[in-house]
Amino acid sequence: MTERSEAGELNGTTDQPLIRLDGVNKWFGPLHVLQDVDLSVRRGEVVVVIGPSGSGKSTLCRAINRLEPINSGTITFDGQPLPAEGRPLARLRSEVGMVFQSFNLFAHKTILENVTLGPIKVRKEKPDAARQRARALLDRVGIGSQADKFPAQLSGGQQQRAAIARALAMQPKAMLFDEPTSALDPEMVGEVLEVMTSLAGEGMTMVVVTHEMGFARHAANRVIFMADGQLVEDAPPAEFFANPRSERAKDFLSKILTH
Repeated sequence: MTERSEAGELNGTTDQPLIRLDGVNKWFGPLHVLQDVDLSVRRGEVVVVIGPSGSGKSTLCRAINRLEPINSGTITFDGQPLPAEGRPLARLRSEVGMVFQSFNLFAHKTILENVTLGPIKVRKEKPDAARQRARALLDRVGIGSQADKFPAQLSGGQQQRAAIARALAMQPKAMLFDEPTSALDPEMVGEVLEVMTSLAGEGMTMVVVTHEMGFARHAANRVIFMADGQLVEDAPPAEFFANPRSERAKDFLSKILTH
């Protein structure tokens, strides 16, 4: 983390947020799913987005790398507005790793091939170097021994860890997680959250949409509570969980923390 902050100081970018949303609006037909959203995420910060279903959390996450185009407002990443299309957009997406609810691995490729595909095709890395780094990343997420298997031969938790390794292989500046554990059996959730917690500890900039309140409490720098397309609260985890300010957040927490 220190190296990263020193690099930031050298570039004069320490004060500039890595991700910034200003007045972002998004409609799906008559449905106003993001309403004048303002959000800044600093380098090395872990922001966890929580809230009831249909509150706009996943749409917010997907808008950050333009998987979901917005209707108005601006989103900047590393000081640059999000490109609309073409090569600049592909470059942006290579700098923003994305981990989905469904693992989205290529079924006909081995785990190692899944992880090396982006670096070789998009970043034009030499295959040997890409494979070497991919193996190191698979070791890091605890599935090095699964490198030559196909996705269907792995458990859901292993597949999601492979998806995290694949995103990390592109050496992203930030990682977006859209409900990464919600498709997993309960006993596999912990192994994925463990990898995410260690990434957070290493200073990776992360925006995480999740229902896992334990992760929000322990790994987040900030918790964002969303309801009806709006950012209702933005507070450090200890403050948010102990003393939510809005009735919506109090109601949400009373429902999920008592079960």
